[in-house]
Amino acid sequence: MRAAALLGPANPGLAGAELRFSVDRGGAGASPEAVRRLLRRLDAGGIGASLRLVSATKTESAPEPERPRLAAAWQTARATLPPDWSDLYCELELPSSDYLQRAALLLAPANPGKTPNRSAFRFRVARRFGYGVSPEMVRRCFERLDAEGIHGRFTILRALADTHNVATQGPVWYVGGKAV
Repeated sequence: MRAAALLGPANPGLAGAELRFSVDRGGAGASPEAVRRLLRRLDAGGIGASLRLVSATKTESAPEPERPRLAAAWQTARATLPPDWSDLYCELELPSSDYLQRAALLLAPANPGKTPNRSAFRFRVARRFGYGVSPEMVRRCFERLDAEGIHGRFTILRALADTHNVATQGPVWYVGGKAV
C-alpha cells in the first residue's frame, strides 16, 4: 500500500482499509509538523484519503525549558569581538532537519550556505563594507527565527579584525579546500 509507505515515518498501523497513527507534541508520536509534511506527500502522490480524528487527549506537561534565543546569542557573541572586527564567518546549527527550509527562508538576507551532511547553515558578516550581511541584519534574521520558535546553536567560526579591502569585496577563507 503506497499510502502506508509515504506515511512510514509516522509508523502507521493498518486496521482493515484504515491507516492509524499518533500525533504527539511531547515526542511520543509524530510531531504535528511532521504529519503535515507526510500528508502533503499523499497529496503530491495523488492519493485520495480522508482524515478522521479518533481521539484527543489534553495532558498537563511540564513547561518546556527556556531555549537560548538566537538574537541574544548574536548580541553575546558580538560583545566578545574586538572593537575593530571587520569580517566573520558564522554557523547556525539547527537541532533538526525539520527547521531547514523555514530557517533558510528567514536567513535569506544573510545568503546562508547549507553545511553538507548537517542541519546547519554558514554565512559571512561584514561590519562596515565588503562581502557579507550587516550585523544589524543578522540580528533581525535571528529575531525572525526566535519569533517562529526555531532555535539552534550559533557559533562564530572565524573572525578578522581591521581588514582593508583594496579592489576586492573582502577576505577569502578556505575551508576544506574551498573558498568561502
